[in-house]
Amino acid sequence: MSQAYDAAFQGSRGAFSEDASYQLLSKEARLLPCDRLEDVFEVVSAGRARCGVVPIENTLAGSIHRCYDLLNEHELKIIGETICRIEHALIARPGVELKQIRKAMSHPVALAQCENFFRQHPEIEQVSVFDTAGAVENMMRGGPNDCAAVASRRAAEVYGGVVLAAGIQDHAENYTRFLLITPGRDVTPEGSSDFKTTLVFRIANLPGGLYQALRPFAERRIDLSKLESRPVRGAPFEYLFYLDLIGCDDQARITGALDELSRMAASMRVLGSYRRFKGK
Repeated sequence: MSQAYDAAFQGSRGAFSEDASYQLLSKEARLLPCDRLEDVFEVVSAGRARCGVVPIENTLAGSIHRCYDLLNEHELKIIGETICRIEHALIARPGVELKQIRKAMSHPVALAQCENFFRQHPEIEQVSVFDTAGAVENMMRGGPNDCAAVASRRAAEVYGGVVLAAGIQDHAENYTRFLLITPGRDVTPEGSSDFKTTLVFRIANLPGGLYQALRPFAERRIDLSKLESRPVRGAPFEYLFYLDLIGCDDQARITGALDELSRMAASMRVLGSYRRFKGK
């Protein structure tokens, strides 16, 4: 069996997920591009890659719901996070001008982040594909000159494309948070405020149920940074709740809150305690 890759990510070379992978690991990391987010989880679970790098939320588009579902479906741990600034560009083949473009390919989330640009250019049709950098790669392979892609400047450099319009995202403050996932756990806490813990739990659909589930954290003054709900398949209008809190799961007050929640919840699992991203 060949040596495992250092990490897998969804997309092609030049994707924002590749940038996040280098941030979380190193510029020398051996990376495995995957077509689908599901493939990343499967590759890591099978041991073909030691880690996976997956997007969990964007400041404009919101949560990546499929990633939350996959975190619950697989027995993997979150061991790190990073945040990447997202800057989109309209990219075409050399010699093509903006006035010629009639189609723009990209991931649907990326297209949704550039609504103002497409409103100003109604002649350009938006075409959804599986990946931003992959759209550039496919466009550069051939096809009509009226086709472009929305991706990063680095994707243009990787595949030899030309930037026709830069910074076309709706807001300059556009960031995506990525998680580092792995089958094991190799984090050593060095201060609770520097760590974040993510858990998933399910409670009975009763009046005040969510309030009671969150009460143990409020009483211990534990900082909750995010709460996300996802529907339970096969149980209409029942939900799983994903919770991010500041601190590590081996800290006494957090352990107490988790123990109390576990006694009232139908199910609960800690997905990981990991170092918080605080910028460079």
